[in-house]
Amino acid sequence: MSGLLGLGRRSVLPELLDQGVTDEEARRSLGDLRFANRWLGGRRGLLAAVRPHLAPGGRLLDVGCGSADLAAFLRRRLGGGVFAVGVDVKLRHAREAAADVRVVVADVRALPFPDRAFDVVTASHFLHHFDASELTSVLRGLARVARRAVVVTDLRRAAVPLLFGHAFFPLLFASPVSVADGLVSIRRSFRPPELRAAFADAGLPDVRVRSLFPYRLVAAATLQAVAPLGEGGGR
Repeated sequence: MSGLLGLGRRSVLPELLDQGVTDEEARRSLGDLRFANRWLGGRRGLLAAVRPHLAPGGRLLDVGCGSADLAAFLRRRLGGGVFAVGVDVKLRHAREAAADVRVVVADVRALPFPDRAFDVVTASHFLHHFDASELTSVLRGLARVARRAVVVTDLRRAAVPLLFGHAFFPLLFASPVSVADGLVSIRRSFRPPELRAAFADAGLPDVRVRSLFPYRLVAAATLQAVAPLGEGGGR
């Protein structure tokens, strides 16, 4: 069925949000994204992948953060005074950010932080925005500012979520932009071997890619320069 739906390869169709929409549509779409992250996304899987690498008082960076709801969720659940920073390229997104996350407006291609400035760097439902030719440089940029791990969550490309999206996105989302972009996102997303290969091409071979319900992927790359927590890897 995937072949019949044209899912054999990642799509290169652009998303509407990446091309630019009105401030009101952006605001409504961000609300839809928060809804999806809470009810349709893999927040628990993201938390489980981050937790082993982030000690109390650690530093977290979430790239492509939108309104920083996932960074705020991680900060609350991890506790211990975690310092959370979000990065998004759009100022309008930063204005919607959660109060307990510091948001910086910047492009992932030029992150304004020193090397190894954060213990863990995350990117959720973000990597699929980039074509194959850009993935290596994006992942290397994330790894440059991370000390312990890079954790990426994204959609898993398959027929079931695409059919679900066609049937239910118009009922679940407030913005037509979210409906259109949600369907394109599924077509642009990954299968596990593709995501694993992208990390390897970026010089991050020590990556574990897991499939989560429903049709999500989480990839956690451990950086070899720092020992794991509990094995002489304190701050």
